[in-house]
Amino acid sequence: MLETTIDDLSPQVMGYVTERLLAEGALDVFVTSAQMKKNRPGSLLTVLCDERTAAAMRETLFRETSTIGIRTRRERRDCLERKIIQVRTQWGEVRVKESRLNGSVTNFAPEYEDCRRIAEANSVPLKQVQQEAVSSYLEQARSSPSLSGSATKPLSTKSHVA
Repeated sequence: MLETTIDDLSPQVMGYVTERLLAEGALDVFVTSAQMKKNRPGSLLTVLCDERTAAAMRETLFRETSTIGIRTRRERRDCLERKIIQVRTQWGEVRVKESRLNGSVTNFAPEYEDCRRIAEANSVPLKQVQQEAVSSYLEQARSSPSLSGSATKPLSTKSHVA
């Protein structure tokens, strides 16, 4: 994980850097408000990346931001099993991301980009598409035991060292 605090960079540049780091292979990038020395508001920029991409990410941070120092440390990230389920709405197919712990569904959410595309193409509210995708998912889960499985297996997560 790479982190740096910045108090003198345009928000537009911060957004650009975030997108660029993700395009270069960062696992995740996020910006958190931070109180800097001398009581200045600033940002903590955090980059989750593999060790093999860390050097390139550091170079991007030095070239594209005003930082003069980057903290680097190893972290372990545990991830639930993920699966993409296709559901049908009256306007078209939507992917629903499902996560599981020990075989049981713990979270699910319609893919935002699918719902947005459908909402724009059909001139319907985004939340209406999302709600129908959730309803379709729940109906599909009720009719398919494999979707709502509750097997008791050892903890099933993936760990990544970043």
